[in-house]
Amino acid sequence: QVQLVESGGGLVQAGGSLRLSCAASGRTFGYDIGWFRQAPGQEREFVGGTTWSSEVPYYADSVRGRFAISRDKDKNTDYLQMNSLKPDDTAMYYCERSRELMTAGEVREHDEYEYWGQGTQVTVSS
Repeated sequence: QVQLVESGGGLVQAGGSLRLSCAASGRTFGYDIGWFRQAPGQEREFVGGTTWSSEVPYYADSVRGRFAISRDKDKNTDYLQMNSLKPDDTAMYYCERSRELMTAGEVREHDEYEYWGQGTQVTVSS
């Protein structure tokens, strides 16, 4: 059983920062962990992910340079540090585990992910 629990969302002014956490349990070794977001009426959008093999983060163009993913292996927790937040970043944020084991390359499409948590809301005011 895979469980992903996001936390750390909240209300922040534009230009501010938040750090989201994704606590994972169950079968996650060998799978990419991705971050997605979904605003009301919008499709779920890829934000960033971490490769299973090298644990190197990769990002969507819309957040590259502002967001950073890190991992605490001892806690089996991934973090999404979000800086220079904009109102357009307002969304429910989810962390997700990829569907396939040991994929080659980056996993950016939502249908390539199989498990996700309940999400954490991020609201950026202007």
